[in-house]
Amino acid sequence: MRLLLVEDDNHVAAALSAVLARHGFDVTHARSGEEALQALVPEVDGFGVVLLDLGLPDQDGYEVCGKIRKRTSTPVIMVTARSDVRSRIHGLNLGADDYVVKPYDTGELLARIHAVSRRTSHEDTSSGVETELRLGPVHIELPTRRVSVEGAVIQLTRKEFDLLALLAQRPGVVFRREQIISEVWQTSWEGTGRTLEVHVASLRAKLRMPALIETVRGVGYRLVAPAG
Repeated sequence: MRLLLVEDDNHVAAALSAVLARHGFDVTHARSGEEALQALVPEVDGFGVVLLDLGLPDQDGYEVCGKIRKRTSTPVIMVTARSDVRSRIHGLNLGADDYVVKPYDTGELLARIHAVSRRTSHEDTSSGVETELRLGPVHIELPTRRVSVEGAVIQLTRKEFDLLALLAQRPGVVFRREQIISEVWQTSWEGTGRTLEVHVASLRAKLRMPALIETVRGVGYRLVAPAG
């Protein structure tokens, strides 16, 4: 996979490029926002993912992300030291597909790259919007908002369904609490954390599958696809 690394620190870029190359990525390094935008020619660039640092010398990384999103659908992962919740939410609202805070674990970064790549690949090859999700005995019908377990229909509230559908579209992938709140409740994390915990607990109880939604301590939640 071709990957565009937008990073103004040459030492950081060299070290990360070496790691990515060892994992099969063909890395192009852009040192500024302008270099990145020049590399991203619509329908020609061929990049699978953009790793975008926010502290660029010529333009604010948020501004660059907005410009990238206007000219290409290539997935963007923001990689930055800005760890506050508002910065992360702002980045996601601008069109970033994920947000990784420095210092990060290289394994986690690689997992996130593969996750956004798989999702985009699925969207590109699908003949239409996916309407059904099957996870072992759990069957989710998106258009009718119907959920059943081993054929028995489970009554969920609107937010419970939205939460389950979000996690189920990327089983095994960890969703950060802030991202879930932003996508399901369309608001910021502040004051909504307890609401998320209550909805997760309710889903586990109603589906009678407490292990279906796993808590990743200090990060968020992921759906563990059941067997069968």
